[in-house]
Amino acid sequence: MKIVLQRVSEASVWVDNEQIGAISHGLMLLVGIHENDSREELEWLCDKVLHLRIFDDEQGKMNLSVQDVEGQLLVVPQFTLYGDYEQGNRPSYMSAAKPQKAEPLYEEAVAYFKEYSDLTVEMGQFGAYMDVRLRNDGPVTLVLER
Repeated sequence: MKIVLQRVSEASVWVDNEQIGAISHGLMLLVGIHENDSREELEWLCDKVLHLRIFDDEQGKMNLSVQDVEGQLLVVPQFTLYGDYEQGNRPSYMSAAKPQKAEPLYEEAVAYFKEYSDLTVEMGQFGAYMDVRLRNDGPVTLVLER
């Protein structure tokens, strides 16, 4: 599993010119599921997201988690995170999980965030063409992989 995490002051996702999810201060997550991923990778990464200290404290040090600042999460499925670009110029997505596996794991990740935090959690739409908009805060961007 791979997550591109961005600290944002706002983010939204649109499908067919309709906003389906939006957050203010918090984290926007692009979530890619690998064909070999299991619940173990999912839980480890989701827990890491909830506890990463990447928000500023009173002294301006990144010392607070998204939970500490009562932030929000926007979780967007992103199979292209597993694009292999080594050969040729068109990426191959062979290592990305097929939708039958990826969609349930994506939904489990969203459920994990809702169960193990009191944060507002918004979603993208699996399999849809999405327009994702964000205002990166910092910028702070991390790539998490397990």
